[in-house]
Amino acid sequence: MEVPIEHRSLSLSQDVGEVSSARGSVEQHPQLELLSTARAIAMGYPTEHTLHFDSKHSSSSSEDLEKGAVAPILVQQALGANKCEKSDVMPVKRDGHEPTEPDSSGNPTWRISIPPQVMPKLPYKREPRIWRRLRHNLINVYQRLFSVVFFANMIAFIVLLVKNRNARPSGPPLSDIATAASANILCAILIRQENVINSLYWCFRLTPTSWPIRIRRTIAKFYHFGGVHSGCGVSAATWFILFTALITRNYVSGEFNEPAIMAITYILLILFLSICIFAIPKFRILSHNSFEAVHRFAGWTSVGLFWVEILLVSNAQSRIPGSETLGIIVLKAPAFWILLVITFFIILPWVRLREVEAFPEVLSNHVVRIRFKYMKIGPVLGIRITHNPLKEWHAFATIPEADGSSFSLIVSDAGDWTRDQIVNPKSRYWIRGVPTTGVLRMAEVFKRVVIVTTGSGIGPCLSMLVGHPLDCRILWSTPNPLLTYGESIVESVVKADPKAMIINTRASGRPDMVALTYHLFLESEAEAVFCISNPQLTRKVVYGMESRGVPAYGPIWDS
Repeated sequence: MEVPIEHRSLSLSQDVGEVSSARGSVEQHPQLELLSTARAIAMGYPTEHTLHFDSKHSSSSSEDLEKGAVAPILVQQALGANKCEKSDVMPVKRDGHEPTEPDSSGNPTWRISIPPQVMPKLPYKREPRIWRRLRHNLINVYQRLFSVVFFANMIAFIVLLVKNRNARPSGPPLSDIATAASANILCAILIRQENVINSLYWCFRLTPTSWPIRIRRTIAKFYHFGGVHSGCGVSAATWFILFTALITRNYVSGEFNEPAIMAITYILLILFLSICIFAIPKFRILSHNSFEAVHRFAGWTSVGLFWVEILLVSNAQSRIPGSETLGIIVLKAPAFWILLVITFFIILPWVRLREVEAFPEVLSNHVVRIRFKYMKIGPVLGIRITHNPLKEWHAFATIPEADGSSFSLIVSDAGDWTRDQIVNPKSRYWIRGVPTTGVLRMAEVFKRVVIVTTGSGIGPCLSMLVGHPLDCRILWSTPNPLLTYGESIVESVVKADPKAMIINTRASGRPDMVALTYHLFLESEAEAVFCISNPQLTRKVVYGMESRGVPAYGPIWDS
């Protein structure tokens, strides 16, 4: 039998009053009397077991709701929200999965979700605490790749020293040590080169979904390749320490009298050590601009000095009686050819440096969407933009337009530079190199995935999903999705996943993302989870899933 509206209002007030009284919060929130049943329904509160009728009975207007006339703080507490805030946008509980097309009045029919009140209990984490902390944190895939590269170099290092321990007068050949150092520098640069990264992603994403999940979940960890970069960098510095020690010994003993080479060698050593120190995660996070400046300018200076040192050392060798000419010695040196390739790949991105026109669209005081029309772009690609090419670069995921004519990127307020793009939108940006493939590309090796994101992390997700169908469920938690990101972004999310769970944290508080992720993983029968969020939440979700046996992936600090 249909229950009159006024009776439902009384029931709602009683339900909410009981919960709030139990928590001792009635006096703190006098808005209770403003929370009519109709308005609560229009805002998606409370849950389905309390009220069961359509929101078309609502007597409140959208304008009232958008002005924040209703502040359902008590209901938020009743739902167990961690942090309760006044809503300044219209959250509407999605009762079912409505289409994304506008209705007859021209209004969109998508709805904001509310976290399920009852979710499956998280299973216990597998393995003892010490082992899982080691496996997923201290010795994760990044660290393992670093260790493989570094220890392989150290084995070669020890073998070279043992093999030449009785060599007189100079010990291990300096040419061999220089070759080892330059080879590691080359590998460190190649693994970061855009074309190489794109080629490797292209190869790994072709992994058939018919392969066993154990193999596919391992291949999907490819994006930890930064471990190879850092392993080669530290190894190169180690080899160069040995090179410096041997040259110093020979200089002190009088066997080598080249002060210019000595000076350059020590300058190079200082530059190599500076690059390694500033690349330590804590220093890098503390001052990213300093890290970029040291990495770039110290790296360029090192390559230039390396060229000078090779020529000086070769010239010194050519003056020894019976030696070959300078040109022959240089051409026979492996370090010369390696350095030639290094120089080419350093210059290559800057050859593609250009300034392009941009079309900014300020979506809110927190977000700007910048469109570019200078080229067509594929899915899951990122570009770097700047106003000062020699100072700093900022990486963003691109969102291709459905027709492929242009692309855009989302910039949210995350610091001085990003804030300036919102407050003072620019019409031109510098770009360099080619667009680079991102982590989400590896989602293609799974039959179905859950994509978890917060805030502007929806940008990289749409980079994958717009115009590139993927069997997935989407969980997007953000403050005021409609007012902050605009209707087109929200509709793109629902188009990619009609059952997308879009949570307005201003209304429902910050949900338990690990529990929600596991809930969607089970509900959708997915094979893996991808999390695109801030570093803290990404680590939390990935660890929460991996420690329970669920394949989970997310950008790391060195992605």
